[in-house]
Amino acid sequence: MPHPHKQLTDQAVDFWLARGAVLVIVVLQIAIVNDLMIGPRWLAPAVELALLIPLSVATAWTQRRARKASTEEQLTLVGRDRLRVRRLAITLTAIVTLMNFGALVRLIIAILAGHAGSGRTLLLDAINIWVTNVIIFALWYWALDRGGPAGAFGPKQGKDFLFTQQLADEPAYFPNWSPGFIDYLFLAFTNATAFSPADTFPLTVRAKLLMMAESAISLATIALVASRAVGILN
Repeated sequence: MPHPHKQLTDQAVDFWLARGAVLVIVVLQIAIVNDLMIGPRWLAPAVELALLIPLSVATAWTQRRARKASTEEQLTLVGRDRLRVRRLAITLTAIVTLMNFGALVRLIIAILAGHAGSGRTLLLDAINIWVTNVIIFALWYWALDRGGPAGAFGPKQGKDFLFTQQLADEPAYFPNWSPGFIDYLFLAFTNATAFSPADTFPLTVRAKLLMMAESAISLATIALVASRAVGILN
């Protein structure tokens, strides 16, 4: 089994990709004007950035300490701090999830009430909610599978997902392979478009529930919102 700090140092690019994904959500919320967000328009981006900035700093700090750790005691301290950072990351993901779901509910209510705006506005709202949904669940899958990026520091946890590379007849093709953030993003994208996994299978109850939730939100966005917008445009 690789040393615990390998997940923090060798796969550092995954952390940057995850931060970039959250920034994409923030940009979408700022760039696409709508009245669907919970609270003032600036609230969601402000909360997300208020959590993302210290989360990024804390992650970089633990990565640096992990590289320098040379004793079991030092690694234990790094692991303890890393698990705290993980809780903050899950909190951020939960907040974004609730806000995006709230935006979808408010949009559906507006459609049913007949005052959801023009077809162009509806289409932009649908794109915003759908893209945010894909990113959010990619973050969930990445954070929970096998204990997430901090899994090696905590109690050993089983796999939530089974990837094709882990089923390869010849392990030499994928030596020491482990899924990264892009793998979870691909999983979230295919689940949101095909409403089923493409080449990755959920193994646990929580993984299946997460995939069901993502598919339901995606289906509601496409079927109720996007179709209504296209109907208005035609």
